[in-house]
Amino acid sequence: MLNKEQVEKILEEQVRPHLLADGGNIELVDVEGNVVKVKLMGACGSCPMARMTLQHGVERALKKAIPEIETVESV
Repeated sequence: MLNKEQVEKILEEQVRPHLLADGGNIELVDVEGNVVKVKLMGACGSCPMARMTLQHGVERALKKAIPEIETVESV
């Protein structure tokens, strides 16, 4: 089972700095089984590229650090 603190640590160290640089942010909403639920905020929440950011940025970084993650969903 995934550890919520472990996911938050990866978001804080590897994902959030990039999003903040573009005027956005990310919030970890929940971890259900092997599914991570996040909310993109700020510029990232309304950006037309948000889906790509989620799949190719957030999900890729999390899966690389924690291979047990099956998917990352935006809520």
